Amino acid sequence: MARLEKRVSLVATVASLGPMIGFLGTVTGMVTCFQDMAFAGNNIDISVLATGMYEAMVTTIGGLIVGIICYFLYNVLVTRINKVVLDIEVRATEFMDLLHEPA
Repeated sequence: MARLEKRVSLVATVASLGPMIGFLGTVTGMVTCFQDMAFAGNNIDISVLATGMYEAMVTTIGGLIVGIICYFLYNVLVTRINKVVLDIEVRATEFMDLLHEPA
């Protein structure tokens, strides 16, 4: 069972870190946006804000895509591992019952 679960924690870690990294990119994009607004002064134009907003949205999308895919894969792996473990337990119980049958 330990061999089956060896790399599953890595998938779970990536699944949880993906959205966090995306959120970090969102925050840095918004900081860029506000910094550009501060430098522009009274000459604020949509093109001044677009770069930071674009960065924020792209990193959000990227983080969510990575998180969703990895979370799905994690659940698939855990389900398969649980199925194998259950099958092993059933077969071990059947074997034990076979050993304890009267001769």
